[in-house]
Amino acid sequence: MTPTPVLQRLSESLDSMSPQVRRAAAYVLDNPSEVAVTSLRAMADAADVKPNTMVRMARAAGFGGYEDFRQPFRTEVVDAQLSFPDRARFLQSINEGGRHGALLSNMVASALGNVEMLFASVDPEELKSAADLLVSARRANVLGVGTAKPLAENFAYVASMSSGPQAGQVAAIPVLGLAIDDVAKMTSSDVLMAMTFSPYRAEIIEAVNLAADRDVPIVTITDSWASPIVAPSAYAFVVPNESPLPFSSNVATVALLEVILAFMVADSDDDAASAIDAFHANRRAAGIYSG
Repeated sequence: MTPTPVLQRLSESLDSMSPQVRRAAAYVLDNPSEVAVTSLRAMADAADVKPNTMVRMARAAGFGGYEDFRQPFRTEVVDAQLSFPDRARFLQSINEGGRHGALLSNMVASALGNVEMLFASVDPEELKSAADLLVSARRANVLGVGTAKPLAENFAYVASMSSGPQAGQVAAIPVLGLAIDDVAKMTSSDVLMAMTFSPYRAEIIEAVNLAADRDVPIVTITDSWASPIVAPSAYAFVVPNESPLPFSSNVATVALLEVILAFMVADSDDDAASAIDAFHANRRAAGIYSG
Protein backbone atom coordinates (compact mmCIF):
# COMPACT_ATOMS: atom_id res chain seq x y z
CA MET A 1 0.00 0.00 0.00
CA THR A 2 1.14 3.54 -0.80
CA PRO A 3 0.36 6.58 1.39
CA THR A 4 -2.32 7.83 -1.01
CA PRO A 5 -5.17 5.47 0.01
CA VAL A 6 -4.27 6.02 3.66
CA LEU A 7 -4.59 9.78 3.23
CA GLN A 8 -7.82 9.37 1.27
CA ARG A 9 -9.27 7.23 4.05
CA LEU A 10 -8.31 9.84 6.64
CA SER A 11 -9.81 12.65 4.60
CA GLU A 12 -13.09 10.77 4.14
CA SER A 13 -13.29 9.98 7.87
CA LEU A 14 -12.69 13.49 9.22
CA ASP A 15 -16.35 14.29 9.86
CA SER A 16 -16.85 11.14 11.96
CA MET A 17 -13.82 11.73 14.21
CA SER A 18 -13.75 13.33 17.63
CA PRO A 19 -12.23 16.84 17.71
CA GLN A 20 -8.83 15.67 19.01
CA VAL A 21 -8.55 12.76 16.59
CA ARG A 22 -9.61 15.11 13.79
CA ARG A 23 -6.83 17.51 14.83
CA ALA A 24 -4.29 14.68 14.60
CA ALA A 25 -5.62 13.54 11.23
CA ALA A 26 -5.61 17.09 9.85
CA TYR A 27 -1.97 17.50 10.84
CA VAL A 28 -1.05 14.28 9.03
CA LEU A 29 -3.03 15.32 5.96
CA ASP A 30 -1.20 18.65 5.86
CA ASN A 31 2.23 17.14 6.60
CA PRO A 32 2.36 13.62 5.13
CA SER A 33 6.11 13.82 4.47
CA GLU A 34 6.76 13.93 8.23
CA VAL A 35 5.07 10.62 9.05
CA ALA A 36 7.95 8.41 7.91
CA VAL A 37 10.72 10.36 9.60
CA THR A 38 9.12 11.71 12.79
CA SER A 39 8.49 9.78 15.98
CA LEU A 40 5.01 9.21 17.35
CA ARG A 41 5.63 11.56 20.27
CA ALA A 42 7.09 14.29 18.06
CA MET A 43 4.14 14.03 15.66
CA ALA A 44 1.74 14.28 18.59
CA ASP A 45 3.55 17.36 19.92
CA ALA A 46 3.49 18.99 16.50
CA ALA A 47 -0.23 18.29 16.15
CA ASP A 48 -0.84 19.50 19.71
CA VAL A 49 -2.47 16.23 20.79
CA LYS A 50 -1.52 13.38 23.12
CA PRO A 51 0.42 10.39 21.74
CA ASN A 52 -2.50 8.02 22.29
CA THR A 53 -4.60 10.30 20.07
CA MET A 54 -2.26 9.50 17.18
CA VAL A 55 -2.84 5.81 17.88
CA ARG A 56 -6.61 6.38 17.85
CA MET A 57 -6.25 8.19 14.55
CA ALA A 58 -4.33 5.23 13.07
CA ARG A 59 -7.08 2.86 14.21
CA ALA A 60 -9.74 5.15 12.75
CA ALA A 61 -7.92 4.75 9.43
CA GLY A 62 -8.24 0.97 9.70
CA PHE A 63 -4.79 0.08 11.08
CA GLY A 64 -3.96 -1.97 14.14
CA GLY A 65 -1.65 0.71 15.52
CA TYR A 66 0.49 3.69 14.64
CA GLU A 67 3.47 1.64 13.39
CA ASP A 68 1.26 -0.17 10.89
CA PHE A 69 -0.08 3.22 9.84
CA ARG A 70 3.49 4.55 9.28
CA GLN A 71 4.67 1.64 7.14
CA PRO A 72 3.36 2.86 3.74
CA PHE A 73 5.03 6.23 4.33
CA ARG A 74 8.35 4.57 5.24
CA THR A 75 8.20 2.37 2.15
CA GLU A 76 7.72 5.40 -0.08
CA VAL A 77 10.75 7.13 1.46
CA VAL A 78 12.95 4.06 0.91
CA ASP A 79 11.84 3.80 -2.71
CA ALA A 80 12.43 7.51 -3.30
CA GLN A 81 15.94 7.37 -1.87
CA LEU A 82 17.11 4.87 -4.50
CA SER A 83 17.87 7.71 -6.92
CA PHE A 84 19.19 10.14 -4.32
CA PRO A 85 22.97 9.83 -5.00
CA ASP A 86 22.52 10.69 -8.68
CA ARG A 87 20.16 13.53 -7.76
CA ALA A 88 22.70 14.89 -5.28
CA ARG A 89 25.51 14.83 -7.84
CA PHE A 90 23.31 16.56 -10.42
CA LEU A 91 22.34 19.32 -8.00
CA GLN A 92 25.95 19.79 -6.93
CA SER A 93 26.94 20.19 -10.57
CA ILE A 94 24.63 23.20 -11.00
CA ASN A 95 25.21 24.67 -7.55
CA GLU A 96 28.00 26.84 -8.87
CA GLY A 97 28.27 30.45 -9.90
CA GLY A 98 27.56 32.01 -6.54
CA ARG A 99 24.18 33.08 -5.31
CA HIS A 100 22.24 32.42 -8.53
CA GLY A 101 23.78 28.98 -8.94
CA ALA A 102 22.57 28.10 -5.45
CA LEU A 103 19.13 29.51 -6.24
CA LEU A 104 18.96 27.47 -9.44
CA SER A 105 19.96 24.35 -7.53
CA ASN A 106 17.23 24.94 -4.94
CA MET A 107 14.61 25.59 -7.61
CA VAL A 108 15.56 22.46 -9.56
CA ALA A 109 15.53 20.33 -6.40
CA SER A 110 12.11 21.66 -5.47
CA ALA A 111 10.62 21.15 -8.95
CA LEU A 112 12.00 17.64 -9.36
CA GLY A 113 10.99 16.72 -5.83
CA ASN A 114 7.41 17.91 -6.34
CA VAL A 115 7.02 15.95 -9.57
CA GLU A 116 8.59 12.81 -8.11
CA MET A 117 6.40 12.98 -5.00
CA LEU A 118 3.31 13.40 -7.16
CA PHE A 119 3.97 10.42 -9.42
CA ALA A 120 5.19 8.24 -6.55
CA SER A 121 1.79 8.59 -4.90
CA VAL A 122 -0.72 8.94 -7.73
CA ASP A 123 -2.79 5.88 -8.68
CA PRO A 124 -2.88 5.21 -12.48
CA GLU A 125 -6.32 3.64 -12.17
CA GLU A 126 -7.64 6.75 -10.42
CA LEU A 127 -6.16 8.88 -13.19
CA LYS A 128 -7.74 6.70 -15.87
CA SER A 129 -11.14 6.79 -14.18
CA ALA A 130 -11.00 10.57 -13.84
CA ALA A 131 -9.95 10.94 -17.49
CA ASP A 132 -12.76 8.62 -18.63
CA LEU A 133 -15.24 10.68 -16.61
CA LEU A 134 -14.09 13.87 -18.33
CA VAL A 135 -14.19 12.26 -21.79
CA SER A 136 -17.70 10.85 -21.32
CA ALA A 137 -19.21 14.06 -19.92
CA ARG A 138 -21.72 16.08 -21.90
CA ARG A 139 -19.62 19.07 -20.87
CA ALA A 140 -16.43 19.02 -18.81
CA ASN A 141 -16.10 22.32 -16.93
CA VAL A 142 -12.61 23.25 -15.75
CA LEU A 143 -12.47 25.76 -12.90
CA GLY A 144 -9.47 27.64 -11.60
CA VAL A 145 -8.97 31.20 -10.38
CA GLY A 146 -5.86 33.23 -9.62
CA THR A 147 -2.73 31.32 -10.64
CA ALA A 148 -4.89 28.28 -11.47
CA LYS A 149 -6.96 30.19 -14.04
CA PRO A 150 -4.41 29.97 -16.89
CA LEU A 151 -3.90 26.28 -16.02
CA ALA A 152 -7.64 25.66 -16.39
CA GLU A 153 -7.79 27.61 -19.64
CA ASN A 154 -4.79 25.79 -21.14
CA PHE A 155 -6.23 22.39 -20.14
CA ALA A 156 -9.58 23.20 -21.76
CA TYR A 157 -7.86 24.57 -24.89
CA VAL A 158 -5.70 21.47 -25.45
CA ALA A 159 -8.52 19.07 -24.57
CA SER A 160 -10.82 20.79 -27.07
CA MET A 161 -8.13 20.67 -29.74
CA SER A 162 -7.92 16.89 -29.49
CA SER A 163 -11.69 16.28 -29.34
CA GLY A 164 -13.56 15.04 -32.39
CA PRO A 165 -17.01 16.29 -33.42
CA GLN A 166 -18.79 13.60 -31.39
CA ALA A 167 -16.94 14.38 -28.17
CA GLY A 168 -18.36 16.37 -25.30
CA GLN A 169 -17.31 19.97 -24.84
CA VAL A 170 -14.44 20.94 -22.56
CA ALA A 171 -14.52 24.55 -21.36
CA ALA A 172 -12.86 26.73 -18.74
CA ILE A 173 -15.23 28.52 -16.38
CA PRO A 174 -16.36 31.05 -15.38
CA VAL A 175 -16.93 32.41 -18.86
CA LEU A 176 -18.59 35.52 -17.48
CA GLY A 177 -19.80 36.31 -14.00
CA LEU A 178 -19.32 33.83 -11.15
CA ALA A 179 -18.41 30.15 -11.15
CA ILE A 180 -21.62 29.31 -9.32
CA ASP A 181 -23.56 30.78 -12.26
CA ASP A 182 -22.02 28.13 -14.51
CA VAL A 183 -22.44 25.35 -11.93
CA ALA A 184 -26.13 26.22 -11.54
CA LYS A 185 -26.62 25.20 -15.19
CA MET A 186 -24.88 21.82 -14.80
CA THR A 187 -26.53 18.42 -14.53
CA SER A 188 -25.32 14.98 -13.54
CA SER A 189 -24.30 14.47 -17.19
CA ASP A 190 -21.65 17.17 -16.79
CA VAL A 191 -18.38 17.13 -14.83
CA LEU A 192 -16.69 19.82 -12.79
CA MET A 193 -12.89 19.74 -12.50
CA ALA A 194 -11.83 22.31 -9.90
CA MET A 195 -8.44 23.49 -8.64
CA THR A 196 -7.55 25.48 -5.56
CA PHE A 197 -4.51 25.62 -3.31
CA SER A 198 -3.88 27.03 0.16
CA PRO A 199 -5.13 29.61 1.01
CA TYR A 200 -8.23 28.05 -0.54
CA ARG A 201 -10.44 30.34 -2.62
CA ALA A 202 -13.97 30.71 -1.27
CA GLU A 203 -15.56 30.84 -4.74
CA ILE A 204 -14.02 27.45 -5.64
CA ILE A 205 -15.27 25.87 -2.41
CA GLU A 206 -18.72 27.35 -3.02
CA ALA A 207 -18.81 26.06 -6.60
CA VAL A 208 -17.70 22.55 -5.59
CA ASN A 209 -20.31 22.35 -2.83
CA LEU A 210 -23.04 23.53 -5.20
CA ALA A 211 -21.95 20.95 -7.80
CA ALA A 212 -22.13 18.23 -5.14
CA ASP A 213 -25.64 19.36 -4.19
CA ARG A 214 -26.65 19.06 -7.85
CA ASP A 215 -25.11 15.55 -8.18
CA VAL A 216 -22.51 16.80 -10.64
CA PRO A 217 -19.44 14.48 -10.60
CA ILE A 218 -16.38 16.36 -9.35
CA VAL A 219 -12.65 15.95 -10.00
CA THR A 220 -10.44 18.10 -7.80
CA ILE A 221 -6.78 19.09 -7.77
CA THR A 222 -5.46 20.62 -4.57
CA ASP A 223 -2.47 20.58 -2.22
CA SER A 224 -3.68 18.71 0.88
CA TRP A 225 -6.00 15.86 1.76
CA ALA A 226 -7.45 18.27 4.34
CA SER A 227 -8.46 20.71 1.59
CA PRO A 228 -12.18 21.57 1.77
CA ILE A 229 -12.77 20.50 -1.84
CA VAL A 230 -11.58 16.90 -1.35
CA ALA A 231 -14.57 15.43 0.51
CA PRO A 232 -17.25 16.17 -2.14
CA SER A 233 -15.08 14.81 -4.98
CA ALA A 234 -15.45 11.63 -6.98
CA TYR A 235 -11.70 11.82 -7.67
CA ALA A 236 -9.20 14.00 -5.81
CA PHE A 237 -5.52 14.49 -6.63
CA VAL A 238 -3.13 16.13 -4.18
CA VAL A 239 -0.10 17.81 -5.72
CA PRO A 240 3.06 18.90 -3.86
CA ASN A 241 3.74 22.59 -4.49
CA GLU A 242 6.70 23.44 -2.25
CA SER A 243 9.03 26.18 -3.44
CA PRO A 244 12.11 27.96 -2.03
CA LEU A 245 10.37 31.21 -2.97
CA PRO A 246 7.44 32.85 -1.14
CA PHE A 247 4.90 31.46 -3.61
CA SER A 248 3.73 27.97 -4.47
CA SER A 249 5.07 26.00 -7.41
CA ASN A 250 2.74 24.94 -10.26
CA VAL A 251 5.21 22.47 -11.79
CA ALA A 252 3.60 19.31 -10.40
CA THR A 253 0.10 20.61 -11.16
CA VAL A 254 1.05 21.18 -14.81
CA ALA A 255 2.57 17.68 -14.97
CA LEU A 256 -0.61 16.14 -13.55
CA LEU A 257 -2.84 18.05 -15.98
CA GLU A 258 -0.71 16.89 -18.91
CA VAL A 259 -1.03 13.28 -17.79
CA ILE A 260 -4.82 13.62 -17.49
CA LEU A 261 -4.88 15.08 -21.00
CA ALA A 262 -2.79 12.16 -22.27
CA PHE A 263 -5.17 9.68 -20.65
CA MET A 264 -8.15 11.51 -22.17
CA VAL A 265 -6.62 11.25 -25.64
CA ALA A 266 -5.72 7.60 -25.13
CA ASP A 267 -9.21 6.67 -23.94
CA SER A 268 -11.27 8.84 -26.29
CA ASP A 269 -13.72 7.11 -28.63
CA ASP A 270 -12.94 9.73 -31.26
CA ASP A 271 -9.82 9.73 -33.38
CA ALA A 272 -7.85 12.23 -31.33
CA ALA A 273 -4.88 12.24 -33.69
CA SER A 274 -7.13 13.09 -36.65
CA ALA A 275 -8.84 15.80 -34.62
CA ILE A 276 -5.48 17.40 -33.79
CA ASP A 277 -4.35 17.15 -37.43
CA ALA A 278 -7.61 18.76 -38.59
CA PHE A 279 -7.22 21.53 -36.01
CA HIS A 280 -3.75 22.44 -37.26
CA ALA A 281 -4.70 22.00 -40.94
CA ASN A 282 -7.54 24.47 -40.51
CA ARG A 283 -5.18 27.00 -38.94
CA ARG A 284 -2.60 26.58 -41.69
CA ALA A 285 -5.28 27.07 -44.31
CA ALA A 286 -6.32 30.27 -42.57
CA GLY A 287 -2.75 31.54 -42.50
CA ILE A 288 -2.52 31.48 -38.70
CA TYR A 289 0.83 29.67 -38.76
CA SER A 290 3.80 31.30 -40.51
CA GLY A 291 5.83 28.12 -40.90
